[in-house]
Amino acid sequence: MASFGDTFWLVVVSVFWGATNPLLKRGSAGIQDIRKDSAIWQFVAELQFMVCNVKYLVPFLINQCGSVVYYLTLASADISLAVPITNSLTFLFTTLTGSLLGEKVGNRDTILGMVLVLFGVFLCVLDKT
Repeated sequence: MASFGDTFWLVVVSVFWGATNPLLKRGSAGIQDIRKDSAIWQFVAELQFMVCNVKYLVPFLINQCGSVVYYLTLASADISLAVPITNSLTFLFTTLTGSLLGEKVGNRDTILGMVLVLFGVFLCVLDKT
């Protein structure tokens, strides 16, 4: 049986994961311009770029907080409910956040898909209660 608390925290995880995806993409802009002679120095330079870049680091930490909340919620949540909720709603929140940031996110079919995703999640939760 799905509890309201588990469902709430799974939605929070989806928000953390989904909302940070477009922010991570923006924050990592420019990393492709880093060029070093060896693979080790390339790795070090890219790591330094990410760790010192607040526009990347803050969304990354929020994203990782979502992973911690997900891990803790899995202790009590039904796995057959946890996976569809988080995976489908993460897509939804990624699309919404991207749209709010001015990214082209799709068309009428995308909106229809998002509505169907919400309906599917609703059915999953309804079935487990």
